[in-house]
Amino acid sequence: MAIEVNGKTIATTAAGYLENYADWDEDVARALAAIENIELTETHWDVIKYLRSEYIDNGQNQPMERAVLKDMGKLWGTKPTSKDLYTLFPLAPTKQGTKIAGLPAVMRKGGY
Repeated sequence: MAIEVNGKTIATTAAGYLENYADWDEDVARALAAIENIELTETHWDVIKYLRSEYIDNGQNQPMERAVLKDMGKLWGTKPTSKDLYTLFPLAPTKQGTKIAGLPAVMRKGGY
């Protein structure tokens, strides 16, 4: 599969994840979000950038929801809940967020 973004063809897996996370940019994120029926806000971008940073700068770490909540709480100065993250990414914050962030599919089992 593939998506077209700004005249470029970007390869994706059958599940819609980028085959190469280096192909990602903010326009690609917007295209992936549109496929997921999500309109990105600043809070979405905070989570997306966090997930990318964890993966790229922290040994391909794909944090569980609890870590995302903790770190977003520090960033936002509030204590977000799981419901807050699911409002942003209804099909599972770490999985749907990871897809829009252009990262490989999360392979771990469940986990809060």
